Amino acid sequence: MKYSKLLAAVAVISFVMAGCASVAHIEKDDSVNFSSYRTFAWVETKADKDDSTKTPVSNLTEQSLTKAVSAELIKAGWKESKKPDVLLTYDVQVERATKQTNDPVYSQSATRYYYNPYTRRWMSVYYPSQLMGYDRNEQQVREGTVTVNMIDAKTDKTIWQGWTTDEVNSKNLTTKEIQNSVKSIFKKFDLVKN
Repeated sequence: MKYSKLLAAVAVISFVMAGCASVAHIEKDDSVNFSSYRTFAWVETKADKDDSTKTPVSNLTEQSLTKAVSAELIKAGWKESKKPDVLLTYDVQVERATKQTNDPVYSQSATRYYYNPYTRRWMSVYYPSQLMGYDRNEQQVREGTVTVNMIDAKTDKTIWQGWTTDEVNSKNLTTKEIQNSVKSIFKKFDLVKN
């Protein structure tokens, strides 16, 4: 009995934790054999080709992101190298968005009592609640998108891209938000490399 309660508690906690994770998406080149890649290096990201400065991201955000991605790749058996097989780039974007919620509205259930003169008894009739419609709410939120790109160092082609979008609390992503985003992206990377 205690074992089943513990198992139920673990199941509920895992469902709650899975619900908190952001959803990641990936795109990959199907013609690429990922087992041939073992080394990586980071390259600078520019806003466009004519831009001489990097994409405006704070140093702390850049350090957190590169550290988290490098840790995930090292965990997968890759190494950082000066002559890499794969070049890594990233993009971080925080923008305003509108979040919509639709809450169901139900009528109130009721019980009415009637007197039946033929049986000389009181009878109850139960009226259950019914769906009356939905209450729509809109609120302004900030969404942060983290994108990681892998580029073949020899051909200069993008071979893999992973991204996730989640609600954030400020203009910049925190270290914890970045780590959660990178972990959810690289859960999908494990499926690609096999």
